[in-house]
Amino acid sequence: SLQTCYNRNAPEFVLLIVELEGTTSGDRQPIQLATQINVSDTTQSLEKPMKKALFAVALALFVPCAIHSAIGQDVIITIEKPDAEKKKPEIDVSGAPFNGKRPAVDVAILLDTSSSMDGLISQAKSQLWNIVQQFADAKKQGMTPQLRVSIFEYGNTSLPATEGYIRQVVPLTDDLDRVSQALFQLTTNGGDEYCGMVIDEALKRLDWNKESNSYKAIFIAGNEPFTQGPMSYESACKKAIQSGIVVNTIHCGREAQGLGGNWKDGALLAEGKFFNIDQDRRVVHIECPQDKIILELNSELNKTYLWFGVKGAREDYRINQVAQDKNAESIGSSVSRVAAKSSSCYDNRGRDLCDTMQENEKAIEDIKTEDLPEELQKLTLEERKTYVKNMTNQRNEIKQKLAKASEDRAAYLAKEEKKVAESGGKDTLGDAIANTVNEQLKNSGFEIKN
Repeated sequence: SLQTCYNRNAPEFVLLIVELEGTTSGDRQPIQLATQINVSDTTQSLEKPMKKALFAVALALFVPCAIHSAIGQDVIITIEKPDAEKKKPEIDVSGAPFNGKRPAVDVAILLDTSSSMDGLISQAKSQLWNIVQQFADAKKQGMTPQLRVSIFEYGNTSLPATEGYIRQVVPLTDDLDRVSQALFQLTTNGGDEYCGMVIDEALKRLDWNKESNSYKAIFIAGNEPFTQGPMSYESACKKAIQSGIVVNTIHCGREAQGLGGNWKDGALLAEGKFFNIDQDRRVVHIECPQDKIILELNSELNKTYLWFGVKGAREDYRINQVAQDKNAESIGSSVSRVAAKSSSCYDNRGRDLCDTMQENEKAIEDIKTEDLPEELQKLTLEERKTYVKNMTNQRNEIKQKLAKASEDRAAYLAKEEKKVAESGGKDTLGDAIANTVNEQLKNSGFEIKN
């Protein structure tokens, strides 16, 4: 039998086992050969482990002949197909380019994860949902944009040198919980930052939308000269704007160093904005009277999600939503996450039935019964539609309450933030992105809610 074993505690390894069983006078004589293959470490060649695997298979095929010659008995080799139910489901986090009526927005955030950038990563984690809210406040022809976000990391010497110390962490996706999860998994190390190269990789790897009414932007943040690496930043930035993608540069550190390192020049070449921030500045979270009711409503909101897909994927969506609530809570950004979740930018079409059927009422007709939430599987088609409709109405009621509480909170927060701003200090990553997004969305024909 040929087996592949998945180790839950070490998912990066697959154990290939070739087992031979001969029969002699009713006695079994098992022969087992095995090789372990690392399927995730791209810095190491798979050539040697694959040769070991092939050798194991060849040996297993050779040994039966020897046994058969020696004892004159038949030997049976069986190839067992893996049980589909035991496989961990593959979850596609990417979202296809939007081609519907709503305006499309694609944003790639390229983060320097070298050793000195812990503060930058902390700001990204704590301000993600404020950034999402900026897009939720934008409308074109009365419609909120369909938002997809991608994350790249660069400058981390834990990554393969052959790939320029660059990694696509998350492709362009509308699954914002996945984006949050990815940010909380980032770590820092080393320092060789190739800005031109990571911009070029984002242009090549991502499936940028082709919609004429779209907004496409790259935000790249780091602290070393923009000129480093084998790829010219001039070439990469010009290539970006030729594709309708603006490049905004965010230098971390002293402004004079950012200017001297050509960060502003990179932005000008791609019709973007240049900012200078203090990556180590602590993000101030201000408590508001409305916070308690907003968090209580979030618990009710989570109960309205009807995740669908293969069983493992459904459970993964549910668990990850709660996990990202807890991540936001751990850094004091729970309320901003809930505000974003109550907006149409937090869109789980293709994962949640309520969001999916808002776009296509007949979508449930094409979903296999076993892929539906368990509470819907024994219902008739009409009963399922009614169930989803009632849950959607319940969610909309909760969102209306959240909208009112969030509006009151925003008014209170504006006054408090003005006091904080008067105390001085450079912008943070979230401030830089928010200011840029508002201006560039207006230039792209969007209306911004005041």
